[in-house]
Amino acid sequence: MNASAATPALPRTQSALLRNTLAIVLGSLFVAICAHLSIPLLFTPVPITLQPFAVLLLGLLLSPGAAAGALVVYLVEGALGLPVFAPHGPGGMLQLLGPTGGYLLSYPFAAALTSWLSRRLTSGAFVSALLAAATGDAVILLSGAAWFAVLQPHTFAAILTLSVLPFLPGDILKVIAAAGVTTGWRRFRRS
Repeated sequence: MNASAATPALPRTQSALLRNTLAIVLGSLFVAICAHLSIPLLFTPVPITLQPFAVLLLGLLLSPGAAAGALVVYLVEGALGLPVFAPHGPGGMLQLLGPTGGYLLSYPFAAALTSWLSRRLTSGAFVSALLAAATGDAVILLSGAAWFAVLQPHTFAAILTLSVLPFLPGDILKVIAAAGVTTGWRRFRRS
């Protein structure tokens, strides 16, 4: 009896593992696609990309482990030289160590935190997603600015001007869009 009781659980476990693995791989691909939707800025080496939107959306849709896993896979792909990073940088490890490295390396943490917060906040679905995504985005921007300051020592105002302020309007839209897509997806799945 024990053997037959354990047998049905095995396919379910394998199915869950397969779905989780597929979500991680597709998530890393989604971030790579969003990285290539970028606009270089003339006054800073940091381009505007859709990567933060992808990171936040994965954080809102996946478990903390899967969300972080997708971003770790993405970073490993980039470190190995695959063309997954924004096309305006050197690529590979140099991109991770360059002016955008702080943003990139924060992605697994930001995605996991966004996921964790979205599951614990008790306000309405959209508001919870919005707050979680805003917190994740703040982690991305602050990490990016901190690393940028290490590489390019400037005044605090100059660091903000080069690594945070140009991205705030777009990031506000990305946070709202990620929260909106997530809320809509969850409503669609319930119906």
